[in-house]
Amino acid sequence: MGGLVESKAKGKPQKQICQVVLDHFEKQYAAELGDAWASIRDVLTYPLCWQYAVLLNKFSHSSELESTLAVKGYHPAFHGSLPYLPSSFKCYISRTSGRFPTQKHQAGKLKEYYLLNAASLLPVLALEVKDGEDVLDLCAAPGGKSVAILQCACPGQFHCNEYDDLRSRRLKQTIESFIPEPLVNLIMVSTLDGRQIGDLKPELYDKVLVDAPCSNDRSWLFSSDVQQATLRLIQRKELSSLQFELLRSAIKALRPGGSLVYSTCTLSKAENSDVINLILNSCSNVMPVDISEMAKAVSHEFSFLSGTQQHELLVLPEKGRAWGPMYVAKLKKM
Repeated sequence: MGGLVESKAKGKPQKQICQVVLDHFEKQYAAELGDAWASIRDVLTYPLCWQYAVLLNKFSHSSELESTLAVKGYHPAFHGSLPYLPSSFKCYISRTSGRFPTQKHQAGKLKEYYLLNAASLLPVLALEVKDGEDVLDLCAAPGGKSVAILQCACPGQFHCNEYDDLRSRRLKQTIESFIPEPLVNLIMVSTLDGRQIGDLKPELYDKVLVDAPCSNDRSWLFSSDVQQATLRLIQRKELSSLQFELLRSAIKALRPGGSLVYSTCTLSKAENSDVINLILNSCSNVMPVDISEMAKAVSHEFSFLSGTQQHELLVLPEKGRAWGPMYVAKLKKM
């Protein structure tokens, strides 16, 4: 098994770590994150300590499910001290690792919950969508954030875009599994190149989410195909220019006064603060938005990189709070 290291636990073989990716991350993240990297690496490379949040589906509400979660030791992930927390938005987490059973897709029946990394809800809470606003989810697959947005509010127009054909099919499936008929018909799903949406739909949206294609640290570490992993690491350098172009497109698609949230699931500075700084330095019509109040309100459940600016945060996975990595930044169009 060229380049694969086997990690065994509890007597059965676990996923295998891809050594080329680990070596690459080791160099970069030890330099960027210093002492914090060793404990982050311990979480990322040990799936048995990973945690999964349970996002409830308000369109298929079950009080029985909430009781079951309480009995199993789950508690609400988010609390009233948040600047934005709609009462219809309910997410449960547990301090222990492991995963609540997944729900099978049943025709004609909506799913009651969505399992995800709790940190991936922070971009949605930062976006603060209100009823009637026109919203664009620029890179929407597999659909968890789109579903979460619809738990928060009922947009006027909701445009979910995913350039990749296969991922776009998954996005449609997710929406159909969680959102009732009449509402599904109000959601526009497209497969456009996100870099062109700004020119195709200028100044059309109040809120835009750019959950950008990125080095997905968590899944890349477990690449089963060493050649594909090596290729990804070579092409990784090009991601930041794609992310920059997607952000520029998103800014064009925003109405003046509208805001956007940019997120990734990587620790990489090149794909996070570097991209946002480049946007702030090159687009005179964009201002950073302070999200430190949101970060403070969730700091008991999430661990953050210190020393970031007020318009951004980076969730660092740690044992018992194994959420992230998740970078979030918020900008406003003047």
